[in-house]
Amino acid sequence: MKFGVVVFPGSNCDRDMKDALQNDLGQEVIMLWHKDKDLSMFTTEDCIVLPGGFSYGDYLRCGAVARFSPMMESVIEFANRGGKVLGVCNGFQVLCEAHLLPGALLRNANQQFICKNVYLKGLDTDKPLMIPIAHGEGRYYADEATLDKLEANDQVIFRYCDENGEITDSANPNGASRNIAGIRNEAGNVFGMMPHPERACSAELGNIDGRLILEALLRSKQPA
Repeated sequence: MKFGVVVFPGSNCDRDMKDALQNDLGQEVIMLWHKDKDLSMFTTEDCIVLPGGFSYGDYLRCGAVARFSPMMESVIEFANRGGKVLGVCNGFQVLCEAHLLPGALLRNANQQFICKNVYLKGLDTDKPLMIPIAHGEGRYYADEATLDKLEANDQVIFRYCDENGEITDSANPNGASRNIAGIRNEAGNVFGMMPHPERACSAELGNIDGRLILEALLRSKQPA
């Protein structure tokens, strides 16, 4: 599997993602400039990653301008053909703006930027995963019908929880609907999450929970 990491003006986690995938997970990584459109070097067995940061300075709305970049036209086509796409933080916002994922990311409930470790429940692990967050507009929102559909189709991949794995209001850092921290599309090839798994991949940082997330999401088989 090859990984393509898209670089938008204002991205600040693109190199973090490259380092995690290339150095910690031993994967081939190609950096993709936002003005380019060529994805011919990738097959649908590969994965395109939209990293975190502040694409285009978030001057209009998080992810709203990046959604119209030339590269995103190709990413949308790639996803529609079944290629894997992962959006982290600002990348999650871009996926929602591009309608590759349902819902939207709103201002945090406390109206403040939040940067800290949180716990996530998801995957088939015995313990909650500790993953950093760093966002001001990370409150996942969708109408009740959409939320019900996400849950019915098993599209919610991560929820905020406490260190014991309990999903509570106090463990929800941004006021996200139903504690949702990450979702996938119905086809099972497009993933979005607000926490940063690439910041928890190095043993030197004392936390490698992020490796479990990247390996599980990006190597998962699509549902039948």
